[in-house]
Amino acid sequence: MNQETKADPGLHVPAWQDRLGGLVETRPRLWLGLGDWESRLLRERLEAVRIERPLYVTGLARSGSTILLELLARHPAVATHRYRDFPVLAAPWAWNWFVDRAGGKDGGPARERAHQDGIAVTAESPEAFEEPLWSAFFPQAHDPQQTSVLRAGDENPDFEAFYRDHLRKLLLLRGGERYLAKGNYNITRLGYLLRLFPDARFVVPIRAPLWHIASLMKQHRLFCAEEERNPRVLRHMRRSGHFEFGLDRRPINTGDPRVAEVSALWDAGHEVEGWAHYWSLIYDHLAERLEEEPDLRAATLVLRYEDLCADPAGTMGRILEHCGLSPEDLPAQAAERIQHPSYYRPDFTPGEAATIERLTADTAARFGSRDTESRIG
Repeated sequence: MNQETKADPGLHVPAWQDRLGGLVETRPRLWLGLGDWESRLLRERLEAVRIERPLYVTGLARSGSTILLELLARHPAVATHRYRDFPVLAAPWAWNWFVDRAGGKDGGPARERAHQDGIAVTAESPEAFEEPLWSAFFPQAHDPQQTSVLRAGDENPDFEAFYRDHLRKLLLLRGGERYLAKGNYNITRLGYLLRLFPDARFVVPIRAPLWHIASLMKQHRLFCAEEERNPRVLRHMRRSGHFEFGLDRRPINTGDPRVAEVSALWDAGHEVEGWAHYWSLIYDHLAERLEEEPDLRAATLVLRYEDLCADPAGTMGRILEHCGLSPEDLPAQAAERIQHPSYYRPDFTPGEAATIERLTADTAARFGSRDTESRIG
């Protein structure tokens, strides 16, 4: 596959954020303790906040999850993490108090995010920032040698108490009724999350393998180039719990033995084959969980990225119905914002395209199609 790699000159990690992020990284118990102190201080108010029907958008990166997060976060009932919440994620109430008084209320100018995908963000934009909290309580979460799957029978009382308080604080802080999170790694935690919140709703976009893998490879090249140029970016990605691409790329271990093959293929430079196996094992895991767990199947909406692009308003209506959210004007906003990507195209050789088809077709068929983008775009 031949595509020019362009490092993003706008990808910027301020020096203060890098230094403070380092303190948070090296003293995790201190910051978790600050979060516990904050919860004790707010206890009476937190006990009045109910966590009802939390919403989770999950799946592989580059599947459309970010645009879904952005649109759902516009609903007046919804509260979610924002860029401004990093790096002191464990104590959102205290940190946001400080940010407001340090002149951070306006969010700053909108800039295209590092992915060069046309999505502009400010400090007030929604973002996926749960992962550092999971990593603090589940140290194995991003070790490719250990399974990261959490099922309904798994327990971590310390995390569960902290997490529930954290969600209540965000709802209180943002004046929301429903918590919303985007987290790629939650794809292996659906059963566990459903035990914590039996009325949770999950939305999982799934994208045709050919274009999906092209997008993943494009992002990997972008982030590798930028992290080599600017070590702050690599540190930021690690600290914010993003290992999807870049110099510290790590596959999610679903317990499938193919994960070792993925790592070996990537290490050997066989990117296309590695990504094709990875796409397949992630969505095989999802299919197996939905087949084996009826309650989880009822709580989960799997939607095709291509359907979202072809009929944004109608697909957004389905999502809102599944989530139990009033439509507001989100279907119209989806129609205005979403379209098939035009800023890049796959440039695989015929042999590479055939490899992707061969390794992903059976998995794609489990979700109703044996397609590549050429057949469904």
